[in-house]
Formats: sequence, structure tokens, C-alpha cells
Amino acid sequence: MATDQKIYFLSDFHLGTPTIEISLARERKLVAFLTEIKPLACEIFILGDMFDFWYEYRTVVPKGYTRILGKLAELTDAGIPIHFFVGNHDMWMRGYFEKELNITVYHEPKSFERFGKKLLVGHGDFKYKFMKTVFRNPLCQWLFGIVPPAIGVGMANYFSRKSRAAASLIEKKFLGEENEWLISYSKERSAKERIDYFIFGHRHLPIDFTFKNGSRYINLGDWIFYSTYGMLDANSFKLTSAYPALESKIIVACQS
Repeated sequence: MATDQKIYFLSDFHLGTPTIEISLARERKLVAFLTEIKPLACEIFILGDMFDFWYEYRTVVPKGYTRILGKLAELTDAGIPIHFFVGNHDMWMRGYFEKELNITVYHEPKSFERFGKKLLVGHGDFKYKFMKTVFRNPLCQWLFGIVPPAIGVGMANYFSRKSRAAASLIEKKFLGEENEWLISYSKERSAKERIDYFIFGHRHLPIDFTFKNGSRYINLGDWIFYSTYGMLDANSFKLTSAYPALESKIIVACQS
């Protein structure tokens, strides 16, 4: 990789919520950002929950999202690799991204080495293991697939909104080193192997937490409230916002 190239990390767009109009404004903002970073981006990681709900029927995908999908296709056509980690809101990926957009899709966290640094990347929804096991079961997917889309998508959107509402208060507050379970997970993992950056989404709160051994836990925040993203180059990893006024919202902390 050239020393001036950069790798970008984004997460939790939740397109489709809370209204079509607000979602469309967010989608346009994301497309503008992706256009801006295209000249220097050598790789892009999207860490899940791009949509508030996504299900790929055999011959049908959800309506809308043409701007973001078209922009992602443009980027991969230009030779920029894109990695997508499914989230708990868009886990039902069944080949559309790979075939139509040339995007690599991951269903579990994965380690990478970039610029001489080791990264562990994933959505971060480890607490949903049982739910994911059920929802990824081929029989469960088939049963949902035979429900008419108007009913199935309507039900899924309802429960998705309920889930977002229940989590919204927790997501806005940093719970401290001992109560942030992704920090606890990263701390335990870093004691077993050297990982320079633990990069996750799901939490919706932008957090940059450094452990005593120098490893860092990065939560990418979201594009609902913070418009935050990660950027890795040959020198460092930076968690920042597309809007400078929001950078003060990023939680920066160290292990006590």
C-alpha cells in the first residue's frame, strides 16, 4: 500500500429509519462522504447495520437504497475493495452483495493485517449469539421467505423499531470501563494475543479506548447522530466525524 493511502471504517447507517425522508437525507450524506474519500481510499470496511432491516428473497431485495448501492458498486468497479460485516439488523445476506456489488460479506469477526498492524474487525453484536443462530437457520430463513413481503417486511420493521427504541437511552451514555462489554471482550482477547486495534460497530457511541498494553478498542459510533468513521493509514488510526462540530462527542479514555 502507498503511504498516502487510507483505509476507512464505517458502521450503523440504519437506512430506512425512522422515516423515508430522514433516511433519504442520511443516505445522500453517506454518498457524498464516499464520493469525497474515493481518491485516497484503498479499502473500505462497513461493519453492519447498513439497513434497519434487510432480507434477500430469492428474486427480490428490499425497495429503495439505490443511491448507496449504486455508489458502492461504483467504488468496487473502480478497484476499491469493500468488506461488509453483517449486523443484527441485516444478517440475512444471501449473495446479492457478492454477485451484484462485488463486496465481500462476513458473518463473523475476522482478523486482518494492514500497514503492519493487526486488526480484529466485526459488527460487535456478540450478545445476540442465540438470536443469530436461530435467524441463520436455513429452515427459519425459508419460513420467513414464504411469508408475503408486505407482511414479513412490515413485521420486521415493527420489531426493528421497537429494538432501536429500547436501546436508544443506553447508546447515548458511556457506561464506564467495567460495564462496556465490548471493552471487556477486547481486554480479555488482548491478554491472549497481540491485536493493535479492535474495531466494532453496534454500540452506536463513538469510543476510542486504549489499554495499558497499547491496544485500542474503537467503536465507530453511527451515522444517525455522530457521522463518525475510522481512518487507518501508515502512521495511525483516527476516529473522527465527517462534521467537525461533532468530534467533541467522541469518548476518548484509557484503561485505569
